[in-house]
Amino acid sequence: MNFSRLILFSFLVSLHFQVFSQTQTYKEPKFHANWSKPSEYPDRIVLNFGQNPSSEVNVTWRTNSEIKIAFAEIALATAAPKFWKNGKTIQAKTEVLDARKVVDAEVLAHYHSVEFKDLLADTTYAYRVGDGERWSEWFQFRTASDQPNDKFSFLYVGDAQNYILELWSRLVREGFRTAPDAKFFIHAGDLINRAHREQEWHEWFTAGGFIHSMIPSFPTPGNHEYRAKDQKESEAKLRSLSVQWRPQFTLPLNGPKGLEETVYYMDYQDVRVISLDSNRDHEIQATWLEEVLANNPKKWTIMTYHHPFFSASGGRDNEELRNLWKPIFDKYRVDLALQGHDHAYARGRVAPGENVMDGVNVKDLTGTVYVVSVSGGKMYDLGDDWTAKGGQRDRVAENTQLFQVITVEGNRLKFESYTAIGELYDAFELVKGENDMNQFIELRVNAVPEKNNSNTIPYRD
Repeated sequence: MNFSRLILFSFLVSLHFQVFSQTQTYKEPKFHANWSKPSEYPDRIVLNFGQNPSSEVNVTWRTNSEIKIAFAEIALATAAPKFWKNGKTIQAKTEVLDARKVVDAEVLAHYHSVEFKDLLADTTYAYRVGDGERWSEWFQFRTASDQPNDKFSFLYVGDAQNYILELWSRLVREGFRTAPDAKFFIHAGDLINRAHREQEWHEWFTAGGFIHSMIPSFPTPGNHEYRAKDQKESEAKLRSLSVQWRPQFTLPLNGPKGLEETVYYMDYQDVRVISLDSNRDHEIQATWLEEVLANNPKKWTIMTYHHPFFSASGGRDNEELRNLWKPIFDKYRVDLALQGHDHAYARGRVAPGENVMDGVNVKDLTGTVYVVSVSGGKMYDLGDDWTAKGGQRDRVAENTQLFQVITVEGNRLKFESYTAIGELYDAFELVKGENDMNQFIELRVNAVPEKNNSNTIPYRD
């Protein structure tokens, strides 16, 4: 290489490193005004379990208002391509969502739903939805086993909320890749940012894609699922549940009157999974929860709600909620509480050395384990509210997108948290012992080092 070529080569190398070492300026995607509008073709197809997932699965989808009659077809799935010959067609219930005068929604749509009942346990079914001419592709799902000790896993994520299509998509898809056999997906509130905004709901459904159509969702509402829907409500400082929530999810109707499909439960094998709405009517839910837990025949109890009892971030303590609901958790020995809201990660229990019978832990025994997690692209700093209020934090993270895989088999429950690139970030195991007391096994030693603001790409720069 002669001298002039060497100088040119050195210049190009220097230019390359200058260009790629500069901090990139984020460019937000732009969406056409009609991008999220419904059409005559089915979209936003989502599964939810009924109260008894071994025999009840519900499907909901959306079209424009031209489609007034719709159907779902379901059949036992086999390897033969014409499995559908042994299927059946069910006419859907159609609900009109006229939100043309609702700020951010401004849409007229028809939502169609079918409740598949009397299904066989532990069986793979195929289904599709449409109006008789325009059909979706065939999707598959599997019902729960009727054997309580059979092993199964599910996924749990905290707030998606912001940058949903840009950044939450990679997280939810990595979750599916890590746990493709997950039986359901818990979403711990703040699925979107502005409750009624059609674009954001369309981002949520697009980001999850076929995952929503194959793995049933178990959503609980966050504070961002509540917002004034018109000027009158805004002036009165009132907030309404997202106008899309009830039409687009078909959830068990076993909650308190007026709180249907936000407060509810299902019994998946030997686990009772309960959603609470931490935004409202806390006393009504406390009464309902006491009854649901007092009559709980299941070995494991898992709660999900949005606002944490022990906050991961500073200045966000929920003392009133904790004082009202936590004694019920302690009394009935709730095993796991899956929370959102704080846009950071924290996992822990209450202060050691207290009475295990009241739901708190000593070294090797534990009451409720509390988790706060975030799955979207908006991040908060960690604070000390958790420890200041008597909690014990065993693992934390800042500035990190995470999803969780929880596996239950008989007397063992294993919890694993993963980053958006599939790194194991946290893990522990609960073993059910005598008198329903849980042995606690710490497994975070197998995980990657702690992530915080000092060793990750700066969030606010």
